[in-house]
Amino acid sequence: MTTLNASMAAGSGSSNLKRYFQFLLLLLAAGAIYPLLYLRQNFETSILEAFQITTSDLGDYYSMLGVMYMVCYLPSGWLADRFSPKGLVAFSMLLTGGLGLWFATIPDKSMLPYIFAAWGIGAGLTFWASMLKGVKMLASHNEQGRFFGILDGGRGLVEAVLATIAIAIFAYAIESQGQSNTVALQQVIYMYSFTCIVIGVLAFMFISNEPATPEVADKTSGSRGNLLRDLKFLMSIPELWLVAIIIFCGYQLFWATYSFSAFLQEGYEITAVTAGFITVAKLWMRPIGGIGAGFLGDKYGKENILAVALLGASLGLVVMIVFPQLNSVYFLLAVVLLIGVLTYAIRGLYWAILDDCDIPLHVTGLAIGVVSLIAYTPDIFLPQINGFIAARYEGVTVYNLYFGYIAVMGVVGTLTALRLKNMIANKKAS
Repeated sequence: MTTLNASMAAGSGSSNLKRYFQFLLLLLAAGAIYPLLYLRQNFETSILEAFQITTSDLGDYYSMLGVMYMVCYLPSGWLADRFSPKGLVAFSMLLTGGLGLWFATIPDKSMLPYIFAAWGIGAGLTFWASMLKGVKMLASHNEQGRFFGILDGGRGLVEAVLATIAIAIFAYAIESQGQSNTVALQQVIYMYSFTCIVIGVLAFMFISNEPATPEVADKTSGSRGNLLRDLKFLMSIPELWLVAIIIFCGYQLFWATYSFSAFLQEGYEITAVTAGFITVAKLWMRPIGGIGAGFLGDKYGKENILAVALLGASLGLVVMIVFPQLNSVYFLLAVVLLIGVLTYAIRGLYWAILDDCDIPLHVTGLAIGVVSLIAYTPDIFLPQINGFIAARYEGVTVYNLYFGYIAVMGVVGTLTALRLKNMIANKKAS
């Protein structure tokens, strides 16, 4: 009997190690694929110089990428339900890395629209829903919070490490090797591209086609219907609509942080260097917020932690609006870091609550696509709202109105999270 128990424990430990390694590969993929697409974050000037394009041209390419994402959300979910995460994630990483190798040759700018459109397919159509579904398949019911929290916090760390390596390569090429900005940029692009390709190969070799836990496997029962029938089924699940609203509101709180640097300089009259220090410090809150919220969500309830984080981030925005006269760098740092921790906590948890909707695994990918289509529309309209306000007001008033609107949406998200909590509790009680 002792031998049998020891054998079972060893098998369980081996199974968990296999799960964790597959999860690590998905985390690495999520952390490596998008920095290649968004090199402009750290190398925009060099990109403009190398390709001899204007800022407006580059903006057009990224607008095309955003449109591709929106068009791909639903088909991405449909594909994720019909093909394994193993194949889709591996294909996405290999395609994205291969396109990066083409990008590194500095092709004629007439080729750039094709590269960005194909990147939209690699990082959107075949990657997004399959990656999220893959994580969901690896986690048991009581691990959903920590897995998704570690996913967001961990991919933030991966992005930070890769960015540090990229900057080091770029600086070494220019300062020690005396190479041009264009040649240094090429080396950075090669680094990101080969990283994606290696992760793609590892994903194909080691990610499993089957659910990793028995309870997840049990949800695979159910025949695949046609797309319209599956969509009708998902639309009939009220909890799914609440999840979409929560992510819709939480994502806008995260969007607000993009404007912090300019707001701090204009509203609090601090230097660009000080504002940069504060906003960079916020970036390091991602692993703390995401991973911490994941474990807290599994222990105290994902909806409870989400509600606290949504409300706290909203109040943080209100504090930044109401107290600009408190011109203390330490006060500003504390508020910005608090908002950073809370917004990353929201990002780390909001996909985990999908598990509470009891969606069959054979339509989980489509559910992710439906929610994404609704929840990420702020990518389209928030810049328009900001522009609309800026055209009618001046100075700090623009930020006050913009942040005020987003704070209201955060409160809406808080109420929705509490509503979802009650709905789930009532369903379990009945």
